[in-house]
Order: sequence, then structure tokens, then C-alpha cells
Amino acid sequence: MIIDISRLLNTNTPTWPGDTPFSYQLTWSQEETGSVNVGQITTSCHTATHVDAPFHFKDRGMTIEQLPLEIFVGDALVVDVTTKGEITIQDFDGLNLKDVRKVLLKTDTWTNDLFPETIPIIDPELGPFFLENGIELLGVDLPSVDPLDSKTLDTHHSLLKNGVHILEGLNLTDVEPGLYRLTALPLKVEGADGSPVRAILETL
Repeated sequence: MIIDISRLLNTNTPTWPGDTPFSYQLTWSQEETGSVNVGQITTSCHTATHVDAPFHFKDRGMTIEQLPLEIFVGDALVVDVTTKGEITIQDFDGLNLKDVRKVLLKTDTWTNDLFPETIPIIDPELGPFFLENGIELLGVDLPSVDPLDSKTLDTHHSLLKNGVHILEGLNLTDVEPGLYRLTALPLKVEGADGSPVRAILETL
């Protein structure tokens, strides 16, 4: 079974305050061309479900087309942290992370078409913990892995320092904790700081 864990893109899709909102419109209609409809998309690279490239928060970091695709395809463990105001290493006690390379955190904080006012804190110490356990991707159902008002982006930098890539804006509302196969490929946009993705989980 395939589970779509992407957020819908339309004019109601919430965007970071002040960032470029999503829009789709027809450039040419079939009536005008006599053959086809042709549309155009305008959006921030960080709208809805998206990958952060290291360049997003580090001037000399890799851009989106430079990231290995293997990071975004493979078995992923969905971890339920819906009762947590802060997510720490202790939330992984008792979980078997052997052979797990990708972790998705289900917080259920962002469940509507409004940009959340507050989100759980993700402890930067998860960076070295993930490195120690071989985790290469952290996915969250949040607009950011850092507090919404953060300027230092401590968790972003800790994850990068420890080789962990970032997938944000997932929709995990109907996903049970457990192991799935993830596919969340970013677009091959040269020089980009991020990219929207169509993210799916497949039951194993």
C-alpha cells in the first residue's frame, strides 16, 4: 500500500510568513493554443513538503542537485512523539535503530491549513546521536527542525555536522508508527537551497 505523506499545494497552502506563496495558473489555455493547456508554478523552495539543502543555512553547503538520491529512498522508521513538547535522545529508548537510516518524527502539531504558531523543540543533541546510530535523514511533520523564531538554527547545523539531511513539512496524520519504505525525491534544480517533494511511504 502507498501512503501519500505530502501536503497539498494550492492557494491555501500555508507559507513561512513573508515568504513566496504557492500559486498555479494557466499561461495558455487549450482554447488559446488549439491543442494544450500550459501552466506555471510560483513558490518558495520551502513550501509544504520539502527538502532542505545544506546551502539553505550554510553558504558553502551543497545545493539540492548535489545531494545523493540514496538519502531520500529506502526504509524509514516512523516514531510517534505526539505527546512531546521537546524531542530528545530519550524518546528513542527501546527502539531498534539497527539497519535504520531514515527517521520520521510524527508530532501531529501541524494538522490544518494554518501555519503553526508553536512547534515542539528538537534537541540539537540528536545530531551526534543519529550519527552514532547511522541515521542519514530526519523527516518531520513540521515546517522546521528548529524553533520558528530561531536565527542560529542550532538543530539544522547539528544535523548537518553529523551527516543527517533534512525533510520537512510531512503529513503523517494517518501514519502508524513503524517501518516503511520512503520515497521523497527533490527536483534537480541547479543551485537551489531546497526543493518541494512528493513524499510517499510504502508498507513493507
